[in-house]
Amino acid sequence: MRQKDTMVDQLTFEQENQERIHAVENSFGPSGKPLSQPGRVLIGEGRLMKQSRRGPQPKAFFLFSDVLVYGSIILNGRWHKKQQIIPLEDIRLEDLEDGVRMRNQWLVRTPRKSFYVAASSYEEKRAWIEHIEDCRSRLLQSSGRRPGSTFAVTWIPDQASAICMRCSDKFSVTQRRHHCRKCGFVICGACSKKRAVIGHIHPTKRLRVCSMCHLSLLKTETEAREVTRLRGDSTEKIGSDEDEVEGSSEEEAEEQMEDHDPSRWMDSQMDSWSPYVYLKPEHMRPQTSVTQI
Repeated sequence: MRQKDTMVDQLTFEQENQERIHAVENSFGPSGKPLSQPGRVLIGEGRLMKQSRRGPQPKAFFLFSDVLVYGSIILNGRWHKKQQIIPLEDIRLEDLEDGVRMRNQWLVRTPRKSFYVAASSYEEKRAWIEHIEDCRSRLLQSSGRRPGSTFAVTWIPDQASAICMRCSDKFSVTQRRHHCRKCGFVICGACSKKRAVIGHIHPTKRLRVCSMCHLSLLKTETEAREVTRLRGDSTEKIGSDEDEVEGSSEEEAEEQMEDHDPSRWMDSQMDSWSPYVYLKPEHMRPQTSVTQI
């Protein structure tokens, strides 16, 4: 009898799971990518505070058994936009200690970008981290893959330096801050005119890099250019000062960001919370211990 009840519960869960996934998929409208896949389970959902162009912004996060999806919130959370999908195998989490203005936060590292998020409570923070780590561990075990080792750097906060970290010129209203996508240093416009492809961030687009990182990449890129020349392909990877850069909307948003120091997040900026909801029923809870960070 118990086994029959369990089977009924599981069938009910599978149906409800598909309905939930369709609801998330539809909430992103026609601009979102399809999320329904065989075997995919929606583990949990909720809002986290993520650092973005205008400072900390609440984002809707959806944890699936194989990917982490997030997006901007519109119409009181009924609809979402700017969908981002991150494979869990590509994620590494780093816990952060609480500070005076910094609570319940952690760092999400991926090959393309790394960013800070914060939960409304310590309990929710631990739930998010433990469930992400558990799903990631199961994926790596089932696929036989090794964890990734190449991640985008975390940008050094604007307020960490009043001067360019390459030429020491002082920042001002006209001397704006920028960031090198290779090292994460805070640099001025003159020291960040160069562009280069950083494969794990974007395989084709030329991204802003500082002069020093450009030099360090030059040897490798020159070798790649020679191979390209021998193959008859004219595409080049290193850009000059006059190169036009076609960045993604996310890159453009980051470029406009002036203050993204997570230690400056205030309670007043965390008014819009939605509790983390764990959607996996008791009969489908993991039987193994959660991987610790």
